[in-house]
Amino acid sequence: MKIVIAPQGFKGNLSSLQVSQAIDNGVKRVIPNVITTIVPMADGGEGTTQALVDAVGGEMIPVEVTEPLGGHVTAYWGLLSDKVTGVIEMAAASGLNLVLPPKLNPLITTTYGAGELIKAVLERGCRKLIIGIGGSATNDGGAGMAQALGVKLLDAKGVNLAFGGAALADLEHIDITTIDSRLVDCDVLVACDVTNPLCGPQGASAVYGPQKGATEEMVVKLDAALAHYADVIKRDLGIDIRDVPSAGAAGGLGAGLIAFLKAKILPGVDIVIQATGLTEYLKGAALVFTGEGRIDSQTACGKVPVGVARKAKTFGLPVIAIAGEILNGYQAVYQQGIDAVFSIAPGPISLSQSMAEAEKLIADVAERATRLFMCGWNRV
Repeated sequence: MKIVIAPQGFKGNLSSLQVSQAIDNGVKRVIPNVITTIVPMADGGEGTTQALVDAVGGEMIPVEVTEPLGGHVTAYWGLLSDKVTGVIEMAAASGLNLVLPPKLNPLITTTYGAGELIKAVLERGCRKLIIGIGGSATNDGGAGMAQALGVKLLDAKGVNLAFGGAALADLEHIDITTIDSRLVDCDVLVACDVTNPLCGPQGASAVYGPQKGATEEMVVKLDAALAHYADVIKRDLGIDIRDVPSAGAAGGLGAGLIAFLKAKILPGVDIVIQATGLTEYLKGAALVFTGEGRIDSQTACGKVPVGVARKAKTFGLPVIAIAGEILNGYQAVYQQGIDAVFSIAPGPISLSQSMAEAEKLIADVAERATRLFMCGWNRV
């Protein structure tokens, strides 16, 4: 018997590989000779780089980059085993986690460090980039990223713009003649699970600006600046990014990646499924385990467990999901290919205890789920 184990990590606690290994432990208590295939999964957000390195082999590489407020931070990117694919989480350089809440200010925060990460990947010879763009502290439309890669964003006096979303209001001309020439040969895939346009009531500034420290007045100013940015991009580059789905992701970084890197934006879990070769591993399997830290109604909107389940269902496979916690509306996943959901909590338990004992609890529930599965299997 072959069982595929493809969960996401439990955010803030265990990596996807650690969750996979705990499930594997529980399964093998029941079926010692089972063939298990571990395929760590992610959705483009936190943990994606490590998950892909763990899944296909490779290494995590440190590089010093510019953090959102202009200081320096050590960020990691992943060089996959094929030596031509680099994996980046923009949040490693430009994320909310890098700025203390009192200092959050999307008028001045920059994606310059994300551009430096891309440059580091290019310098190692990679020509395929997978970029996760969740969790940004920025609202600059990817302007800083473009500047780090050689693009000149000039004001009326021919001076390069300062960092931050507010500065885009002064943009007069875009010069891409000095952009890093290695980008011409690159295939850039962007993992993104939001479809917001760049501007307007559903745009980057209005929807996500407040969580990055924007007041109502800042939102108006930032939205106008991004609209002007879109106009100049259309005029100078011939690319209309204003209403493109996902252009507003990560404070408009989606727009910048489309405009300057010709990136393709896809659902994060789909990119990871493709990169890990999950489809091939599913062939000939009898059961699939997946999971994430929390399963609720939002899980049904294409998060990792559902992405894995949909792919598994193309082979008619049963899918069991394991979660750190199960919240209201979780039943929606039953319409998306997941056959059963199990919480790791054995009874009333505190969050701190659940996190401290997570690996044991995951193994225990995987054992229980496998025993239940085998009841049906043995009757076939």
